Amino acid sequence: MKYTQLGRTGLKVGRLVLGTMNFGGQTDEKDSHALMDAALDAGVNFFDTANIYGTAEERGATERILGEWFAQGGERRDKVVLATKVYGNMENGTPPGSTGWPNHTRLSALNIRRSVDASLKRLQTDHIDIYQFHHVDRDTPFDEIWQAMDVLIQQGKILYAGSSNFPGYKIAQANEQARAHGRVGLVSEQCLYNLFERRAEMEVIPAAQEYGVGIIPWSPLHQGLLGGALRKQREGVGSRTLMGRAADGTADTAVRTKIEAYENVVAEHGLEPGEVALAWLLTRPGVTGPIVGPRTREQLDSALRAVELTLPEELLASLDEIFPGPGPSPEAFAW
Repeated sequence: MKYTQLGRTGLKVGRLVLGTMNFGGQTDEKDSHALMDAALDAGVNFFDTANIYGTAEERGATERILGEWFAQGGERRDKVVLATKVYGNMENGTPPGSTGWPNHTRLSALNIRRSVDASLKRLQTDHIDIYQFHHVDRDTPFDEIWQAMDVLIQQGKILYAGSSNFPGYKIAQANEQARAHGRVGLVSEQCLYNLFERRAEMEVIPAAQEYGVGIIPWSPLHQGLLGGALRKQREGVGSRTLMGRAADGTADTAVRTKIEAYENVVAEHGLEPGEVALAWLLTRPGVTGPIVGPRTREQLDSALRAVELTLPEELLASLDEIFPGPGPSPEAFAW
C-alpha cells in the first residue's frame, strides 16, 4: 500500500479507502470481518462508514459489525484510521430519507452529541478519528456545528472533522467560519467523482485544494458502470443484476457508446476497466484516495492492484477524449 497525507493534516492514510456500506446488508458479518482482515493485512489503514449504514430494520448495523471486529483485538483499532458520519435519520423501520423524530437527524448540536455517543457504543471504541457531516444542513449555522465539534474534540471523542456531498461554497463557508475562531476546520470531503462524473472538478475540488481538504471520491466505478459492465453482460459474468447508474447507463445509447469505447481502449492496453478507473482517480489533483466497497476478496485484490498501476500518457489522453471534464470554473460555465 502507498500512503499520503490527508489534506493539510499530519495524518497518513492509504491511497485506497475501505468503504463498508455493504457490511450488514449485501455482505454478512463473517465475510465483512474477513474482508477487513484482508484489507488491513494489505496495508489499507483508512476505513469509512456511517451511522446510517445497515438495513431498514437495523440502522447502524455496519458500525456494529465494525465494533465486533475491533473487539477481536490484535491492534485492529490502533492500526485503523476510522471515519464515520452523522446526519441521517436513525429510526429503524422509517423510509430512507425521512426526517423522523424532531432533533434525531441533521447537524444540530443536540443530534451531533447524541449521534457520536451512539456511534462510539456501536463501534466499541473511545474515539472516532474523522467525524464527517454526511450532508449539508441548511438550517444549522456553522458556528453551532463547530461549537459542538469543539466539545467533542475536547472530550477526546473525535480528532478531525470532514464533510460529504458539500458544494464548493459550503467547504469555503465552513472553513472560513472555523478559521475565524482558530479552529482546524474540515480536513476531508467525500464527493461523487469518477471518470464518468467529473463535475466536482468545477468547484468542489478547487475549493478543497485551496483549503487543504483531502478529496475522497465515492462511487469510483459509478455503481459498476466503469467496472466492465458491458463485457460482463456479454459474458454472463456474475450473478448480481446491474443496478442504479449501471443499469440506467447500459440502457442509454449515448452512455453505452461511451462505455464501449472505454472498455475497448482499456482492453487495447491489456488492462481491467475497474482497475483503470481507480488508477485514474489516483492521478487526479487533490485526491487522497477513492472509497472502494468490495463484496468479495477478488474485488478487494483488484482494487489493490490499481494502486500499483501507472497509466500510460496515451491512455490518459484517450480517457479524456471519451470522458471530457467540464474544466474549472468560471470558464466551464462562463467563457
